Amino acid sequence: MNLRSVDLNLLVTLDALLSEKQVTRAGKKIGLTQPAVSNALGRLRHMFKDEILVRAAAGMELTPRAKALAPTIRQILQQIEALLASEQSFDPLQSERQFALRMSDLTELLFLPALSRSIRATAPKVKLSVVHLSPQHAIEALIEGTIDMALSTGLDDSGSLRSQILLRDRMVCVTSRRYVSSHQPLSLDRFVALDFLNVSSSCTGSGVVDSRLAELHCARRVVLTVPHWLVVPDMLIALPVSVIMSARHAATLQSGRFAIQELPLALEPLIWSLYWHPRHDTNNAHRWLRTRILESTASMKDQSLSSEAEALC
Repeated sequence: MNLRSVDLNLLVTLDALLSEKQVTRAGKKIGLTQPAVSNALGRLRHMFKDEILVRAAAGMELTPRAKALAPTIRQILQQIEALLASEQSFDPLQSERQFALRMSDLTELLFLPALSRSIRATAPKVKLSVVHLSPQHAIEALIEGTIDMALSTGLDDSGSLRSQILLRDRMVCVTSRRYVSSHQPLSLDRFVALDFLNVSSSCTGSGVVDSRLAELHCARRVVLTVPHWLVVPDMLIALPVSVIMSARHAATLQSGRFAIQELPLALEPLIWSLYWHPRHDTNNAHRWLRTRILESTASMKDQSLSSEAEALC
């Protein structure tokens, strides 16, 4: 194929179609009308000798060829963007760029308010899009370039990503005060006698707790599992159950209603980190956002965790 006969703008449209899987949404993403995207889709089908998008029972879906093309097209566009970028290309005050960040509902609670205030104050037109992905899918999305950064703990990326520690944390046990039967520090026997609420999407280390208990030939009793943290405070009030959570998360709860106790286990610290792909190391926009994230968590770093868990005595 002669590249001089190819309109490279079609690749931008193709990237939008591959990510949105729908003509109208793809048009909104890149600022084109629905007819313009439909016309471009026709040209793309001719270029690749493939339908790209086909109708299915649940709407439109990508063909196998289109799915295979997606990561390559994204990487090509990122390389072109990096090639055209200059030291003066990112102006926070004027930029309307949208960044995609992977966060869980917990990292949103801990980091998003301060980060949003920082961005709003320094780059009022910049937009954030937060996505919920499993740790493995977050790694894949960073490598493929579908997200810019991820805030998480313990992503097992096998050295393919860059990372920067944001905060150190630890796990604590939280119970509604109405169901606490003793005012003594939490012993191992009392701990394993509790009924537990578990958050299935949690990446905060409850699995580490269970592994440590197994080493001690113990196990905790999980009686209820939920997918998100939002409902946890209400469930702790409703039921005589406990939950293992981040001490920084526990510090955001209404202290008068909950007993926050140290775990009777020796565990490694919980580390919250920022992850990104090395291709963005010198990208000015990415460096700017990484700086905002680091600065917005700096004040949290200085807060002592010693007062965030209150042992009952």
